[in-house]
Amino acid sequence: MDTLSLALPIFAILMVAEAIISNLKGSQVYDPKDFMGSMSQLAMNILIKLLIDSSIIGFHFFLYQFRVFDLTTGVINWLLTILVLDFIFYWYHRASHRSRILWCAHVVHHSSKYLNLGTALRQSPTGPLTRALFYWPLPLLGFHPLAIAGAGAVSTIYGFWTHTQLVDKLWKPLEFVFVTPSHHRVHHGSNRQYLDKNYANFLIIWDRIFGTFAEENKAIQYGLIKNIETFNPFKIAFNEWAKLVKKIAYSRGEIKIWRYCLEPPDGTN
Repeated sequence: MDTLSLALPIFAILMVAEAIISNLKGSQVYDPKDFMGSMSQLAMNILIKLLIDSSIIGFHFFLYQFRVFDLTTGVINWLLTILVLDFIFYWYHRASHRSRILWCAHVVHHSSKYLNLGTALRQSPTGPLTRALFYWPLPLLGFHPLAIAGAGAVSTIYGFWTHTQLVDKLWKPLEFVFVTPSHHRVHHGSNRQYLDKNYANFLIIWDRIFGTFAEENKAIQYGLIKNIETFNPFKIAFNEWAKLVKKIAYSRGEIKIWRYCLEPPDGTN
């Protein structure tokens, strides 16, 4: 069973607590239909992960035989794995906003007009497949497949708590180095000034280094520039894929097909 499934009971308790505290403060951060839409995506995502995770780890073990470096085991290697994985995730996440074919998977996560801990679990069923395309160099570099899987679990758990509106800005040194709820609220904003900002999952320094950082300083409008306006789980999961397939079907020539797949999507955030 994957780490996300094991952590679900704790996540559920935190979501209930968030809903209660938000209501006591007079703010509604959950909508029942929207929440069920998020849970439907989570269910499909877990199903896909159960089907393919063992294959991905097996492929990583195969690649690990041809590793370039023999990295030492221990705490330092563990921390290095988390650091490198986070760096790769930054570029995977950034590419997912700038390439239509990757956006088809990632758009699911941004399709809610609410931001709450439930939104953190609104993960595309096709996301595990697109993410795997970016992680295969790690075992070739000498990172052990189980260390990669463990670092991925840490990344998933850390990313959960940044999807809340209850936590204000933190101590400045923490805000400078780590991704906080304030940073990730910006990422989910559809305001013009917040588009394509704050891609990092664990260390916000990647955004500061590569010029994609934005400070939270204005009320945030959550969701997409063009919201899908549906709670149908299959439309949430595959609406963008259907639009891409339709464009490809009416295109002529391989160049146009590649352009449709790789060009920036319409109305991203």
